Amino acid sequence: MNGESLRLAVVGHVEHVTLGRVSALPAAGGIAHLTDPRWFPGGGGGVALLQLARSDAEVHLFTALGGDEAGRQIEEALARSGAHLHAARRGGAHTRDVVLVTPDGERTIVVVGEPLHPRAEDALPWALLSGCDAVYFTAQDPEALRACRAARRLIVTARRREALAASGVRADVVLGSARDPREASGLADYPVPPAALVMTEGAAGGYMETEAGITRFAAPASPPVTGAAYGAGDSFAAALTYYLGAGLTVLAACARAGPHGAAVLAGLDPRETQLPLGPAAGFRP
Repeated sequence: MNGESLRLAVVGHVEHVTLGRVSALPAAGGIAHLTDPRWFPGGGGGVALLQLARSDAEVHLFTALGGDEAGRQIEEALARSGAHLHAARRGGAHTRDVVLVTPDGERTIVVVGEPLHPRAEDALPWALLSGCDAVYFTAQDPEALRACRAARRLIVTARRREALAASGVRADVVLGSARDPREASGLADYPVPPAALVMTEGAAGGYMETEAGITRFAAPASPPVTGAAYGAGDSFAAALTYYLGAGLTVLAACARAGPHGAAVLAGLDPRETQLPLGPAAGFRP
């Protein structure tokens, strides 16, 4: 470590999330009563940003905001995180999510509207990314993804496989859940394979696939799911981005990131249980 802080960025969508408990998912024609509700900036970009903000890094968020009250609330909440916000303005309503958490901790998400993503054509300080130690991409625009490639490390969610293929760039890490059909994939599924593909498998840990083969990693000891699984994967992704930016190997970064994903299971609101990040040896190797 040379005394300089890491510079990290998240590029992607943030939703206005209302989350609460239900006794069960409603049957057709039924009604679900949401108890213990709360709202926060969620979605893939929002939860990752809040996790990275729990570090000593300089953190930037590239996103888009709607022009309504939900968009203004998101902007105010993100400003309180201490991160640097770079937001394109959209004239319509900001995307809202309603998250129903059942007693087993599983979540069902209703998305109201289309997620708002930043685009390369937006007047945002894209050149800043070239000075980043790591960038986590969960947006949709291939041109924006090309701008992200200027960072020292580029981590892309497997959910953006189409954008990655269209961009033609090589990610350092593609990250996804082997249990999510939208993310489950192998190196052969990518026209330009990433240097490493990381697939998580919940309590079973996960594995890393490279040209050299597949290497498994263990899951940390997890608390009982007394809260919700919402945000666990995004918190893991943010922690992985942090530790990769700090210079750890992919497997070492997975080991360090695991507890950050598991910690979220103990709370209903991921903000309540996300662990602080760092320090880690190897800043700017």
